[in-house]
Amino acid sequence: MNRIYFDYNAATPVDPSVASRIYSSLKDVFGNPSSLHFEGRRARQVLDDARDETAGFLKCLSSELIFTGSGSESNNTAIKGVAEAYVKKGKHLVTTAVEHSSVLNTFKYMESRGWEVTYIKVDGGGMPDLNELASSIRDDTTLVSMMMANNETGVILPVKEASAISKEKGVVFHTDAVQAVGKIDFDLNELDVDLLSMAGHKFYAPKGAGALYVRKGVLIEPFIHGGSQELGRRGGTENIAAILGFQLALRELKNSSVDEMIRVGKLKNAVITGIRELINDVEFIGDKTNRLISGDLSEVPHLETLPNTVCASFKGVSGESLLIALDMEGIAVSAGSACTSGALGRSHVLSAMGLEEEVIEGAVRISLGRWNTMEEVDLFLQILPTIIKRLRSEG
Repeated sequence: MNRIYFDYNAATPVDPSVASRIYSSLKDVFGNPSSLHFEGRRARQVLDDARDETAGFLKCLSSELIFTGSGSESNNTAIKGVAEAYVKKGKHLVTTAVEHSSVLNTFKYMESRGWEVTYIKVDGGGMPDLNELASSIRDDTTLVSMMMANNETGVILPVKEASAISKEKGVVFHTDAVQAVGKIDFDLNELDVDLLSMAGHKFYAPKGAGALYVRKGVLIEPFIHGGSQELGRRGGTENIAAILGFQLALRELKNSSVDEMIRVGKLKNAVITGIRELINDVEFIGDKTNRLISGDLSEVPHLETLPNTVCASFKGVSGESLLIALDMEGIAVSAGSACTSGALGRSHVLSAMGLEEEVIEGAVRISLGRWNTMEEVDLFLQILPTIIKRLRSEG
């Protein structure tokens, strides 16, 4: 069976050229980058080059980057690190109700350690109330964390505006950009955030490499204690092969990001248009305007949702049953975040949006990427209506 992979928000395939370079590095660059001999210096050079190129991609200083093992580690490092570093100012933190589980569960942990957390509500389109954010910030608030793009709905949140509100009140601002990197263009300097999380396996690099941008002057306590790696901010020998893959995958993004956004956006258009034409009683979640990408480059910076993500709910159908039925036909989609859907629990994102139980129950996420084609979309649209009809008749 030739499978169709429509779950790029969970993990992307590793770019073949990146994988080839990684394989070579595993054989040739095996030294510890903290060692002073030739093999160590060789590994150090690979690490330094990766840091410099990543900094160039983000337009920041190399010294402002920490390489981590994942996006979750980057988020944990940002939240716990800032909370601990600024504890003398206060123990109040602010985030939104629709963050990734690696953010929400870290805030829940901080609550168990004596911090107070305010969770900003979102509307039915998944957008946070910035007035509520402004009124929630207090004299003892030390951190605001808001994701750049939601992993389940694809909604792009107002990070620039939220950061400005936080800065005006003298509060450190973090954004989880794990789902945004590689899918939308953004200017780090224009966003004016203090910390930003990334994960390589979301943009065609291998799992095992993430990064955290920490603006110069922002204090952060190490999350992992050990040696002096990462300028003393993250102990543990660096994963050189995965970090090299992170660097090379970013290089590919830099060369083709806008064109790829438009190409994938057209596939998304076809998915939405086809579902509307072929299936009744469908609700598209998180996109108030259901706006499609025309291919006009001027439109790209103003997208309200990720150009690769469709979150749709089919009335009278269980999203879990639909996922399984599609999988049996060779098509991979998601019934929510891959980090929580294994437990088959209720989506906290869709619940926070105030959606009805039936809508939440019938929701699936279709997320597209580099190797998807219009032929795959056409085949998906041939198979989907039959499955929906069968599941509705069985229900």
